[in-house]
Amino acid sequence: MAEQRIVLVDSDATWRKSIKAVLTKLGYWVVGEAADGLSGLKLVRSRQPDLLIIEAGVPGMDGLEVARILHEDRLAPVVVLVSSMSSGLLEKAKEARVSALLTKPVDENTLLSAVELALANYQEIIKLESQVQELKEALETRKLVEKAKGILMETLGLTEAEAFRRMQKSSMDKRISMRQVAEAIILAHNLKS
Repeated sequence: MAEQRIVLVDSDATWRKSIKAVLTKLGYWVVGEAADGLSGLKLVRSRQPDLLIIEAGVPGMDGLEVARILHEDRLAPVVVLVSSMSSGLLEKAKEARVSALLTKPVDENTLLSAVELALANYQEIIKLESQVQELKEALETRKLVEKAKGILMETLGLTEAEAFRRMQKSSMDKRISMRQVAEAIILAHNLKS
């Protein structure tokens, strides 16, 4: 827990003060506080915290709406606090992609475990999304290289190995990626057609 940055949003200033004291004692750094959802969202955008802790029923934009926006924009995980569990709240929290839903008052151990799990799970999700993106790009590159090899084989009468070597040599000579070579071959072929 290397000084994780947290923003607190709750309409009750006394509650914010006590939670801030608990978080500070646990080694976290509270980088902003707000009393309403819109101000909290602005704080998150400007301060870029590692986590947002927000009350579900804050004035203006409610906590679940803020959580949904933070999830969509990949800004930070969100722990939502509620005064009481009402019917449908859990489903709404799932839809908003909330990391944890806690009922007030929250004790130190419950808060610590929710914060730590939210932070760890969010980092894992970000890492997996990055890996998925890299794999998609690699697959797309492979498809383009295969298509370009096919074009070279068809138009120049080369074997697959010769077409690949020619593309590889062009990539090295011009200091560009194989994907860029493949895209150029495909583009040139399409212009001739």
